[in-house]
Amino acid sequence: MAQPVLIGGQWREANASSVFRAENPATQEPMDEEYPVSSWEDCDEALGCAAAAAIAMRKLTGDAIANFMEKYADRIEARKDDLVAMANAETALPVSPRLGDVELPRTTGQLRQAAAAARDGSWRQLTIDTAANIRSGLAPLGPIAVFGPNNFPFAFGSISGGDFTAAIAAGNPVIAKANSSHPATTRIFAEEAQAAAEETGMPAGVVQLIYRTAHEDGERLVADARLGGVGYTGARGAGLKLKAAADTVGVPIYLELSSINPVVILPGALAERNDDLQQEFTGSCLMGAGQFCTNPGLVVVVGDDNGEQFVAGVAEKFAAAPVGTLLSRGVASLLANSVSQLREAGAECLVGDADGGGQGHSRANTLLRVTGEQFVSNSEVMQTEAFGNESLMVVVADIDQVCAVMDGLEGNLTGCIYSAADGSDDEAYDRVADHLRPHVGRLLNDKMPTGVAVSEAMNHGGPFPATGHPGFTAVGIPSSLVRFASLHCFDAVRPHRLPACLQDKNPTGSTWRRIDGQWTTDDVGG
Repeated sequence: MAQPVLIGGQWREANASSVFRAENPATQEPMDEEYPVSSWEDCDEALGCAAAAAIAMRKLTGDAIANFMEKYADRIEARKDDLVAMANAETALPVSPRLGDVELPRTTGQLRQAAAAARDGSWRQLTIDTAANIRSGLAPLGPIAVFGPNNFPFAFGSISGGDFTAAIAAGNPVIAKANSSHPATTRIFAEEAQAAAEETGMPAGVVQLIYRTAHEDGERLVADARLGGVGYTGARGAGLKLKAAADTVGVPIYLELSSINPVVILPGALAERNDDLQQEFTGSCLMGAGQFCTNPGLVVVVGDDNGEQFVAGVAEKFAAAPVGTLLSRGVASLLANSVSQLREAGAECLVGDADGGGQGHSRANTLLRVTGEQFVSNSEVMQTEAFGNESLMVVVADIDQVCAVMDGLEGNLTGCIYSAADGSDDEAYDRVADHLRPHVGRLLNDKMPTGVAVSEAMNHGGPFPATGHPGFTAVGIPSSLVRFASLHCFDAVRPHRLPACLQDKNPTGSTWRRIDGQWTTDDVGG
């Protein structure tokens, strides 16, 4: 029998049109449990329950929401062994350090950070104009549907990750749509989320879970008027279909879609530390078999002797490095197709582009090469994202051509520039940065982009197609909460009818509010 769905605070049998099983990528064998492909009836019921939960959540204090999130984080830590073992079986990601020592603490850490933001309330940007008797601030948007990716089953998971965390902290119920690659991992999270909700007295339907729908039902879900917004991390094609559906009714949808994360290594940096940069790039690109949204998929170097040495050295290291396991059969197929597109467009394969080489679903570490002229003349195809253990070297003639390559870039999550420590690259850096900066959300210097710190200053976003909107981030609290909020304004509303956060008395004593042009934690008139 298929596993149950979580709808309206109850685990129950799904209205299923069919069932599916996840696959162990390392053994290429199907997992034991079956999961339902929910029909529209499940989606419709979940939307109705979420709409009711949204009304109830608007009456909750930030402290109540924070209590739920902290309890959930505690329960996740208590199920650490189960979660890590299941995620390892469903994704082949290493138990240690990746899942147990890095991703799970990050998941609970961002839950607790968001809980603190919910309790404090300053993220709401509360503004009071006493002379005009107008008060405004950010408030919950309504039910949020979260679609999680395959590559981060914890920290970006649909019922545990950053979008989920931000939506809940902003006061919204969540309908989680599990990624089909790791349904059992998601189910364990949902069990603990529901238990935490019951322990802390949260409304029924604050968290709900379905595993898979037909494509048309997924599009119908995001276009339903009962939904307040959508968070999606995944492939560009599916994301754009969901966006088109959501746009028909104006449902805000925040997408993380595609990024090749260009790295420019200037001549002085290569002259100083060529071997170290070869090692640093290889480690970053092949970490986790390259299955990071911030994986460096494009490297630009000037083709002098040091540039050629760098390319040749990286090719040797790619050939010698172990080949990691890819997340699924589909990831391996898409990687092969992307590399084929790049080669058909004229890219030279320096190493790799072969099936196998690692345990289970795998492809050889692949390094491709093009000239600056080739990239500039066919920049759209040359930016085909090859999600996995692959990168494209662009060997240019000079800094002018580096800038031309930068001008042809689509939007990316990150971009980095390596420069000489002695300042000899400073003029070139300034020129390249001017051309790169408009195309990336996060600019790095002398640092590979793979890590994404859960810092309040972080921007994990960028121009399209990295994300659907360049003004918002999926990582970084409290900034990430703003995506799932709407601005509520109260004009001449009687004091007792105002939400507590906009009444004269500061409800926490520590929430920052802008009163008559000044940020303060005082009461109005205090």
